Amino acid sequence: MQRLSSRASRGVGSSLKLLRRGPSPASPASPSSPSSPSSFVPRCCFAVSTLNLRKTRQPAIPGDFSRWVSLGCCRTSRFATGFAPLERKPLDSIMDVGRVKDRSAEEIASAWDDYHLGRGHVGTSMKAKLYHLLEQRSVDCRYFVIPLWRGSGYVTMFAQVQMPHMLLTGLEDYKASGTQASPYMTVTFYTEFAESKDLVLIRGDVVFTSKLSDAEAK
Repeated sequence: MQRLSSRASRGVGSSLKLLRRGPSPASPASPSSPSSPSSFVPRCCFAVSTLNLRKTRQPAIPGDFSRWVSLGCCRTSRFATGFAPLERKPLDSIMDVGRVKDRSAEEIASAWDDYHLGRGHVGTSMKAKLYHLLEQRSVDCRYFVIPLWRGSGYVTMFAQVQMPHMLLTGLEDYKASGTQASPYMTVTFYTEFAESKDLVLIRGDVVFTSKLSDAEAK
């Protein structure tokens, strides 16, 4: 019994010595480091402080433009101050600008409208004067409320103008979700013929067909 007790005492003593030595051989401590178990505390605190510092250094997503780059296959489900700048599809990638530049404004508008039928988009046009009026008013106020007739009544749409784009969602959705409300439709304006033919082409993409039909979008 005395031998067993003596061995147990030596085992406990050896364990205490190992604890006093500090880090394991895989990460040896420097000769100047203290040998008490408390030497681990500064290292632990330093590691936690470093981790917190790294977290605070992570770049924040801008409030304006973190959520909307989006729409269609890249939609981020953000609206208003949350949308990212939309990538404007060049007009010459949609139609042959060189071929139609000698046509009348009526012919171009008709061809533009017909082109978008059945393609999942809405095509229409407006006079340059009306476009410039919208552009001017969007500088003073980027947000508009638009009544949309539906059946025997109407629904109210909430629109944000960020030229050359316009984003639309339901007013009730905007009230419920604010800047997180998803857009029903996105609109892009093309001003290539504004000066020469007094014509601005408009391309609309309906995001939620369950919320907005092509006919209503147009």
